[in-house]
Amino acid sequence: QLQASGGGLVQAGGFLRISCAASTSSASINIRGWYRQAPGKQRELVAGNPPVGRSTKHADSVKGRFTVSRDNAKNMVYLQMNNLKPEDTAVYLCNADVTDYEHDATYFNLWGQGTQVTVSS
Repeated sequence: QLQASGGGLVQAGGFLRISCAASTSSASINIRGWYRQAPGKQRELVAGNPPVGRSTKHADSVKGRFTVSRDNAKNMVYLQMNNLKPEDTAVYLCNADVTDYEHDATYFNLWGQGTQVTVSS
């Protein structure tokens, strides 16, 4: 029900915007956070979406470079990644709650299928 997309291969210093969306148009997502997992490493939080009124939490390694945004009309959440570095190479995943209005149900703590981001030096 959750899908991350938009990854790809980019040179160091470049940028990418990846997105997270629910699989049905009748659903909305409430993002909990963007995570990433590199080969041989544990999954780490990149940017977390806190309760209303507080600033988004970013990993120290991405502060000033990565930004979370959303388009409510499209029910999409984005992770804008600027000044990418080779160490940003990983599979990026979104974690969210999804409200399915058609079936009047909310699904909590869903993990989307990740999208690969590869940064070449």
